[in-house]
Amino acid sequence: MSLLSRKSGHGRAAAPVRLVHLGLGNFFRAHQCWYTDHASDAADWGYAAFSGRSGDLPAQLTAQDGLYTLVTRTAEGDTFEVVSSLSKAHAADDHDAWLEYFRARELSVVTLTVTEAGYMRRPDGGLDATHPDVQSDLAALRGDPAAVVRTTPARLVAGLVARRSADAGPITLVPCDNVPGNGAIAERVVRDMAQLLDPSVLDWLDTSLTVATTAVDRITPRPASAEARHVRDATGLDDRCPVATEPFREWVLSGEFQAGRPAWQDAGATFTDDVTPFEHRKLWLLNGGHSLLAYAGSIRGHESVSQAVADDTCRQWLEQWWSTASPHLDQPAAELAAYRQALLERFANPRMHHQLAQIGTDGSQKLPIRILPVLRAERAQNRTPAGATLVLAAWICCLRGHGAPVADVHAQTLVSAASGPLREAVRQVLHELDPMLAADAEVADAVRHQCEQLMHEAKA
Repeated sequence: MSLLSRKSGHGRAAAPVRLVHLGLGNFFRAHQCWYTDHASDAADWGYAAFSGRSGDLPAQLTAQDGLYTLVTRTAEGDTFEVVSSLSKAHAADDHDAWLEYFRARELSVVTLTVTEAGYMRRPDGGLDATHPDVQSDLAALRGDPAAVVRTTPARLVAGLVARRSADAGPITLVPCDNVPGNGAIAERVVRDMAQLLDPSVLDWLDTSLTVATTAVDRITPRPASAEARHVRDATGLDDRCPVATEPFREWVLSGEFQAGRPAWQDAGATFTDDVTPFEHRKLWLLNGGHSLLAYAGSIRGHESVSQAVADDTCRQWLEQWWSTASPHLDQPAAELAAYRQALLERFANPRMHHQLAQIGTDGSQKLPIRILPVLRAERAQNRTPAGATLVLAAWICCLRGHGAPVADVHAQTLVSAASGPLREAVRQVLHELDPMLAADAEVADAVRHQCEQLMHEAKA
């Protein structure tokens, strides 16, 4: 058995750090790191990545010189590769290192995967300046621009302010979260935070910061507890932090990179003028389908995506949702049919073990972008689509104690809203998602009726 490290002759030599990532986790290592590792100029582009929270992963990766094993898992078997593009791994609170990277002219790109909740937005999309964490970070930065801060907007602005002070040149921000228009979202909260901190920063941002918009796709569950042992048995490598993922991958980007970027297109990334068709297809069909299975499938007793999609009832619900959403996508019918067939094969992979409880987290952040756009489009045509209302009904059932456990940034408010008589509970939860939905009697009645059916099934 060999300890995985560059010192032991594994992987490539560490590339110079020219990329920084916020949100060190499994998806980042299966996606952005993979694309960078497979770029034709990979030897010139190294990542320094920071965790979003406390944890052991940065220390584990540091002990392995940033190397880790990526396990690509098909229904038939696994392949293994050592990924070399992560040159440095840092804990969330290593703020001095964060600022030092931003001061370096060599830094060209900052990517991030912080989830929908990480952007700290108000319902209108702007920065939630009333949030205690945002207020605390603002107070800290006003006292000392190098002060340790915790929220994503504050960390980004602190880095950009340090870069401006160092006259280190232009930089590009590349958000990679599953939200439509993620570039505009990231830019809005950064500029809002800068405005509150020091309006003069905005002029520098106008000339020195560009923000790309992206659509990303690669199913990457949390690694199983036995993953490290599996890698040891298969490769002889002692890797404390492997990642398992599916073969499929997609990265679509739109934007300017004033200071350069890796040749991600050589690894299969798509550069386009408009990401919207790709992001809608992914958010509504893949992510929306995942949300449906997470809530409705867990109510039927399933724990993983592959178990749920093997259930004829869940699969019919999935096809019903896709048939509702597909006509609202701006892509040829044949392409959408092929994409749906590929999704069924991906979901059915029995060796991925993608847990429904993991997918079901933060429904209050996910459903408004995965389900509601289609529901609104259908209501504009006087239709009440069962495929869309079923997802909302299943989520409400979970909030009432059926199926997947509740893990949501607004859990306390939502669980309270979902308690009590069902008719009122449905209205209150829909109001939390969108007051217009709560006022739509036809939608509320459809959701309530489906809740009754699902809860009856859960008790059967």
